[in-house]
Amino acid sequence: MIKTRNTSIVNMSDTTTSQRDLDSANLNNGRNVSITIQDGESYVSAKPVGEKQPDEIKVLGVSLRGLPRAGQFLVCVGGVFFFYLMYGYVLELIFRLEGFKPFGWYLTLVQFAFYSVFGAGELQFKADKTRRIPMKTYCGLAFLTVATMGLSNSAVGYLNYPTQVIFKCCKLIPVMIGGMIIQGKRYGMIDVTACLCMTFGLIFFTLADVEVQPNFDTHGVVLISLALVADAVIGNVQEKTMKAHSATNTEVVLYSYSVGFVYILVGLLLSGELLEPIRFCAQYPGHTYGLAAALSVTGFVGINFVLTLVKSFGALLAVTVTTCRKAVTIILSFIFFTKPFTMQYVWSALLVTAGILLSTYSKNQVKMDAWIQHYVVHPLFTRQGRSIGKTEFV
Repeated sequence: MIKTRNTSIVNMSDTTTSQRDLDSANLNNGRNVSITIQDGESYVSAKPVGEKQPDEIKVLGVSLRGLPRAGQFLVCVGGVFFFYLMYGYVLELIFRLEGFKPFGWYLTLVQFAFYSVFGAGELQFKADKTRRIPMKTYCGLAFLTVATMGLSNSAVGYLNYPTQVIFKCCKLIPVMIGGMIIQGKRYGMIDVTACLCMTFGLIFFTLADVEVQPNFDTHGVVLISLALVADAVIGNVQEKTMKAHSATNTEVVLYSYSVGFVYILVGLLLSGELLEPIRFCAQYPGHTYGLAAALSVTGFVGINFVLTLVKSFGALLAVTVTTCRKAVTIILSFIFFTKPFTMQYVWSALLVTAGILLSTYSKNQVKMDAWIQHYVVHPLFTRQGRSIGKTEFV
């Protein structure tokens, strides 16, 4: 028996080149990306760090330096899941109180008050407290923020909470339209396909609601649709404004919500719809003001975890984590709150998920292609080359 073995030689320059290409793609991707996060109805724009990751990761001033890199990532992911799952649970719980359904705008007023206080408090720890964006611009941003958050909160009174979450997942639809109109953007086939998947997913999910909900109210669909339109406008306007004036997230939060608070207060006073919710909430202070405070805290802390995740680990991972969180939110909503269920919800949600995945790939195509090339394609062909180079004669 004669046995010979030919050992194939792997060209190490391929691995080096692949790693260099990957690093270059990551740097270029981080350097040129500017994103706007809308989660928990709190808008924060963030620019991922370009060529160098920060030496220290902090969340609300608390340093995670003592933890390994993997531990820091898990803390951020855990924070996103915990606080936003709590946010969704508390929001749905508030509207479970009989008689609270018409008071979505008053709830928004209370939230804006809390966010303004949080923003003012956070600003005190900043060295530079100068307002960079003109107040006239903030008047417009505040109006859009009021429309987005107020309409979305009001929609919860008329829709299944999972339906509201599904609609919020489909922000790409109005964003694409707003991007083309406001910024003159053009979109490729992947984005168009993603938009179509989300559109049909929304339609079928809503039809499932109509089928299983005897008291289905189209008023809720109109409200959440208008909220998405406001999302599209505010995302593009906010991105352009923060780039032009180099404004901080703290400044935008403070002035957008404080001016928005004045808008809602004046609107409720003029419409005569302020005293009734005040009297109603006074009867159930724990279930209204107490839960509204919890809602505001969880939303504010949650967005800080998302922002830290973006800055420290990249936009792609942040989008993936927040998308998974929304999926878990929908599942838990059906578990904790009794509501009719049909399998049409499942495959409609899968259509929306497919659209989200396509949209994520489109926005991070260079980075994801580099990852696939380095971690999938290159190892696969390397293993195949080694196996082909081995011959045995018996």
